[in-house]
Amino acid sequence: MELRKINNDNIWDIVKLKVADPQIHFVASNANSIIEAFGVRESGYTALPFGLYENDTPVGFVMIGYGSIGDDEEPSVVSDSYCIWRFMIDRRYQGRGFGKAAMEKTLEYIRTYPCGKAKYCWLSYEPENIAAKTLYSKFGFRETGELDGDEIIAVLTL
Repeated sequence: MELRKINNDNIWDIVKLKVADPQIHFVASNANSIIEAFGVRESGYTALPFGLYENDTPVGFVMIGYGSIGDDEEPSVVSDSYCIWRFMIDRRYQGRGFGKAAMEKTLEYIRTYPCGKAKYCWLSYEPENIAAKTLYSKFGFRETGELDGDEIIAVLTL
């Protein structure tokens, strides 16, 4: 599994990736995420969008944040922490271990502290998304009791 920066060579391949129909309401489309990353970066904050590749095949997308993005409703852990802001595996590649491999590679990258030192990495997910909760808890993410809108906040000590 490899993380590749989004660029002119791969943007359309990543935009085409989709989750299974029952999961559509759990995660924003990759196009929306890439647009949001652009806006966040232009506003002076951090968003790092990557394609997830198995060999040369794009199988998913992850977007990592660092620190605040200036949102009044951010969780308390946000300051000087990493965030796995978006994470998805294309419907054609689900159930084949790519989610686990992608999360391992994502956390390995975060632990290089590309944007600065941090003690925590956080993420959020819909309460009904049992698959996400199960995956994240296997990597040590623990729910804090906070919510980001309707989504559950979970934190990992790096």
